[in-house]
Amino acid sequence: MTTYDPPRPWIASYAEGVPSDLPEVSGSLIDIIDTAARENPDAPALEFFGRETTYRQLHAQIIAAAEGLRRRGVRAGDAVAIVLPNCPQHIVAFYAVLRLGAVVVEHNPLYTARELRTQFQDHGARHAIVWSKVVDTVRAFPDDLGIQTLVSVEIRRAMPWRTRVALRLPVARAREARVALDSPVARRAASVERWEDLTADGPLAPEHAGPDTDDLAILQYTSGTTGSPKGVRLTHRNLLANAAQARSWVPGITRGEGCVVYAVLPMFHAYGLTLCLTFAMSMAARLVLFPRFDPELVLAVTKKRPATFLPLVPPIAERLLSSAEAAGVSLEGTQVAISGAMALPHELVVPFERASGGYLVEGYGLSECSPVLMANPVATHRKPGTVGLPLPGTECRVVDPDDPHTDVPQGEPGELVVRGPQVFDGYHGRPEETEQVFVDGWFRTGDIVTIDDEGFVRIVDRIKELIITGGFNVAPTEVENVLRQHPRVSDAAVVGLPSRHSGEDVVAAVVVSGTDPVDPEEIRGFARGILTAYKVPRRVLVVNELPRSLIGKVQRRQVRAQLLERPDAGRADAD
Repeated sequence: MTTYDPPRPWIASYAEGVPSDLPEVSGSLIDIIDTAARENPDAPALEFFGRETTYRQLHAQIIAAAEGLRRRGVRAGDAVAIVLPNCPQHIVAFYAVLRLGAVVVEHNPLYTARELRTQFQDHGARHAIVWSKVVDTVRAFPDDLGIQTLVSVEIRRAMPWRTRVALRLPVARAREARVALDSPVARRAASVERWEDLTADGPLAPEHAGPDTDDLAILQYTSGTTGSPKGVRLTHRNLLANAAQARSWVPGITRGEGCVVYAVLPMFHAYGLTLCLTFAMSMAARLVLFPRFDPELVLAVTKKRPATFLPLVPPIAERLLSSAEAAGVSLEGTQVAISGAMALPHELVVPFERASGGYLVEGYGLSECSPVLMANPVATHRKPGTVGLPLPGTECRVVDPDDPHTDVPQGEPGELVVRGPQVFDGYHGRPEETEQVFVDGWFRTGDIVTIDDEGFVRIVDRIKELIITGGFNVAPTEVENVLRQHPRVSDAAVVGLPSRHSGEDVVAAVVVSGTDPVDPEEIRGFARGILTAYKVPRRVLVVNELPRSLIGKVQRRQVRAQLLERPDAGRADAD
């Protein structure tokens, strides 16, 4: 195993006040809430459509939910599925599961039934806390998934009454919210109940054992190049370390009531989970929750209380900026916005920083790294076009992709390999795939990069063929497999092409059978019935054949190059 310490030229480029290393973390994620509730009990922890929850109240809700889960059979090490948008109940459920030493499994609530079922089959959770709009989907899962407890969460109950009235969002009465237990699908779940019933059992006993630092905290699903979702195992140590690294990167932001974090990113995503949830709570910040990104809602809060820290992706920054200009609302006071998941155009940075008076910097990470690995310094010497510098405690090397034991010369392109306290310990139930992504104790990111003499990292290419669209990963194989189910599609290749806005569009090249014309929109409609919206190809283009290697593998890079030459593959919007 490689034991040498590689040079770290990036440390000299850190912003003032950022440490070169961090002390080893201890404890668990539960300590974040315990500390904030003890030191800042009356400070607002959450804000949801104007309704505030203090840290004292949040702590009480968490231990009540933990007791409810304990009484329903949740034990240390058990997987508990959470299928929720951003809302106060999501945060309570997240920490309540962890308080018992159980494992959180996050899911996208907009997934189709097929996508959700695939993940449930993989992790085997017997307990699920689910958005009311998704309850029927989960209730209809086959008996062999063995779901014992299904808790329905009506997120509107966390809104102020005046907001429900203004939005015309009546909350179902208790008897209507309960499941008709004599229905065939309801009998498949041993227990189906409301969130309010779960949290009505009183507090968990203080002496109940909690998790240890190296216990598994989260299974975070990420798409692989094969299209098969993999559960990334993240421990309390991983997530605590990444939150500490994020805090160290913004030494100018003061911990406590004056810190405001906007949760415009979904918390079921690794990026949103760390920067909008664990980081915010560790800062004892006011976390303003948005169920989805809506520029009008965000600007309404900005007028009263600008964000101290705003994690986002480029399309969100672009829409927020244009909406603010159209509405005549100032972004002044937004201190630090950090962008990830896709390249950040410099032509967006300049007007955004002019409008906010703060910083908009680019970062980089992967689900396997909790997820943040590096970011541009929050300082004037940041470098546009790069993803910044490795965070404190993060080590990086650039190696030959064909011989990952060998470093490439300084400044030359190669595969980025990393190690640090935020790096995961493997994929759930996939020892062979885990072994493949580690070499001599270093995690292989699959990205081709260069590191300059000041330590700034530039992404050159991607070994993995994932498509990044709107901040989400799309596995081409998964989409291709769906397209091939269409009766007229005999073959398909899916690639990412430059988007009009930012990042990539999912574009499909298909070979069709028969001589009759085929309507590409009909193929898109077929895919829409199986895939979640962001995975559906924005454009479907008919081709005579697909380029293949000698062993018959479709050459996606050639497909992409060919499509870029076609006028009808140009940047266009589609529903």
